[in-house]
Amino acid sequence: MGDETILLTGAAGFIGWETAKRLLSSGKQVLGVDNLNDYYDVRLKEYRLEDLKGYEKFSFYRADIEDLQALEGIFRENRIDAVINLAARAGVRYSIENPFVYMTTNAYGTLNLLELMRRYGVKKIVLASTSSLYAGQKMPFSEELPVNTPISPYAASKKAAEVMIYSYHYLFGIDASVVRYFTVYGPAGRPDMSMFRFIKWIDEGDELVLYGDGSQSRDFTFVSDIAEGTARALKPVGFEIINLGNSRPHELAEMISLVERYLGKKARVRREPFQKTDMMATWADIGKAKRLLDWEPQVPLSEGIGKTVDWYLKNREWLRNIHIDMSK
Repeated sequence: MGDETILLTGAAGFIGWETAKRLLSSGKQVLGVDNLNDYYDVRLKEYRLEDLKGYEKFSFYRADIEDLQALEGIFRENRIDAVINLAARAGVRYSIENPFVYMTTNAYGTLNLLELMRRYGVKKIVLASTSSLYAGQKMPFSEELPVNTPISPYAASKKAAEVMIYSYHYLFGIDASVVRYFTVYGPAGRPDMSMFRFIKWIDEGDELVLYGDGSQSRDFTFVSDIAEGTARALKPVGFEIINLGNSRPHELAEMISLVERYLGKKARVRREPFQKTDMMATWADIGKAKRLLDWEPQVPLSEGIGKTVDWYLKNREWLRNIHIDMSK
């Protein structure tokens, strides 16, 4: 239904921005929520938010999902049909340095949303979760695997959010789609992720810091595909965990080679030891997404990197000033 009102948290985030545009283009009203925190350079968030403000059916609330009182005001003032919770503290490495904020945002913030949904009669939630939960499991990763051994506070906090949502589904009949994302990349991506870093480092002639030998592989998934799957996950499913991935892993070395090709420049690589919190490979079994959501990715890695590099080159002047924090 095109006239639905969707509360979308993390609206100024990388995936939130793209998901909001997907929803708005289908005629939905989007209530965007974001606290615009400075985990990474806020200019990227302001860029995305400015783009969304051009849509007539987009409204923005600067609020933190940890703030129950602020959230309740939004629920009280609006008739909300569904919630998409993309607000999260992301980043595996930084979660080791500051685990508390990961639990308060990812777990407690999700609980705030669920409790307000219960109070105000909102019956549908989509939660963004992560392939990081599959560490140590057999590939390709399927949703039926027992993900009870998270190897980072980030993954543990996402597991906490997932099981809290199941509790509210069981107790109060909330319909829930938990979508586990696999290495999302694309234009205006996060500067703490490898795609943004590698493009910027190679273009500017800086050393490309590579943890390990480049043989680790990721199921890189273009952001427009992820947004489409997230929007489709609004359908009634009861309670389901659904992988959204490309289902075709690529080595980091291949990704670097494609970036070099599109930029016309060679990387100066500095190798560092493989980090304990990293996974050697991710690979999604997307059979459930095909079956339940009629979804599968459309953008191959070469095309997606081409689009990402093209966006970077068009915005290169102001992106030169975006700081990359190597602690994240």
